[in-house]
Amino acid sequence: MSFSDRVRSAFRRGETDAVVSMSEAEIARASAAGDPAGEVEARYSLARVAIREGDLATGEARARKALEVAQLAGDRRLEERPRHVLAGVARMSGDLLRARDLYRASIALNEELGRPVQVNSEYHNLAFVELKLGRLDEARRLFAEGRERVFGHGWKDFVPYVCLAEAALGAAEGDLTRAALMVGVTDVAFAELGQVPDPDDAADLAAVRAAALEALGPVAYAAEYARGRLTDPRAAFAGIH
Repeated sequence: MSFSDRVRSAFRRGETDAVVSMSEAEIARASAAGDPAGEVEARYSLARVAIREGDLATGEARARKALEVAQLAGDRRLEERPRHVLAGVARMSGDLLRARDLYRASIALNEELGRPVQVNSEYHNLAFVELKLGRLDEARRLFAEGRERVFGHGWKDFVPYVCLAEAALGAAEGDLTRAALMVGVTDVAFAELGQVPDPDDAADLAAVRAAALEALGPVAYAAEYARGRLTDPRAAFAGIH
């Protein structure tokens, strides 16, 4: 298994200490070996750790360093992950217009590189930006298109994010009962993969969870959440177009 596969798997499992030690060792190795791909991946991983820990400034600085290494290497493929992180930092810091521009640029880059899974992922992130900008129709459209791609292509790793999107949309539309149910669906979908959400998605999930709990109260929230935990993701979207 490559360093990239190992470090990304560890991050998805929430093994932060392992990600840090692996990445620091990889930076030393890659720098000495003149391997920009390894160095970029390691610096990108450390940026994600900082963001998960709530340190957006450090996350941005690390992503910018990773992007600098990628640009010096002259390999556009290496720019993709650092640019993804920089867009995420803008989104999480509330600079939504800048985040929208950065996600659109990232989509264009991934289309250029022929990476449909990453294109889908960035459209998902763009949809959340549109949601926070109050453009519900656009967010709804993007979420629906993403859901069709994920289920149509069988991209199992992205199923939890599709469920999270529906939870967030329900909250934005004022349907906190559906939001609570979809939080339950989302939690089980992540657990079945043995993963935790990416930092920006974790923040969105926490916000929806809190809003639904406040609106419904503990008893009603718990009932809908429990129902969601027993609902298959595809069944949760039955009848939605």
